[in-house]
Amino acid sequence: MTENPDGTDEAVTGEAAVRTTDVTRRHGSGENQVLALDRVSISVEAGRFTMIMGPSGSGKSTLMHVLAGLDSPDEGRVFIGRREITEMSDKALTELRRTRTGFVFQSFNLIPTLSVEQNIGLPAQLAGEKVDADWGRTVTERLGIAALLDRKPHELSGGQQQRVAVARALVNRPAVVFADEPTGNLDSVSGAEVMRLLAAAVREYGQTVVMVTHDPGLSVYADRVIILADGRPAADLTDPGPEAVADTLLHLNQDPRDEPLPFREQGAFAR
Repeated sequence: MTENPDGTDEAVTGEAAVRTTDVTRRHGSGENQVLALDRVSISVEAGRFTMIMGPSGSGKSTLMHVLAGLDSPDEGRVFIGRREITEMSDKALTELRRTRTGFVFQSFNLIPTLSVEQNIGLPAQLAGEKVDADWGRTVTERLGIAALLDRKPHELSGGQQQRVAVARALVNRPAVVFADEPTGNLDSVSGAEVMRLLAAAVREYGQTVVMVTHDPGLSVYADRVIILADGRPAADLTDPGPEAVADTLLHLNQDPRDEPLPFREQGAFAR
């Protein structure tokens, strides 16, 4: 394994924070088998906000789960930083996920019996580490939850619970934060707030965020959008606007047999 000059295997800005080489993933078996990912090779640059989008069934959630080490490919290789995770033992992969990755999901996945502070510190506790107190204060203050640390999840709004989940993902300073539809269960105001916070993690703290979403409007926060179709990258957009993303998705969703008919052939009154 090659190390960086500071002796770590973490990617630096300009390098790949996470990448795949010829990754294939199938679901099911026999006649019911579905090819979710078809020889996918992508590289996600460190210190950037990358979104993965695509039509329903395109493989976007499967790709994120493979990138994060939550699922294993049938073929191909996956790297987080400079470490290949594909051949890791379950124990080594669990340790890497606890120390090198952060997760924000549509369902907040908070432990109901733990306080906000305990939920935020849980990954560090499981990894046998302590949360840096100064950094913990910075994160909770920036997220607006510093006054909520003693509360339990049921005492919080949905937006507050998701901010706790974001804090939990950031507090260990992971190499990559993976977010799977993080605004899916939120109202528009809370969703926009969470997106601003994830974007701030990239812009202000140099974090790497990889996020799956179906909403083209959220692309305003992204540096890059990778669009999948039929399990393969179909478009790769840099600094895209929502209109460009929506147009690309519309094109991918359009059946080529559905080209509009010439006007003279449309309807009973055509001439």
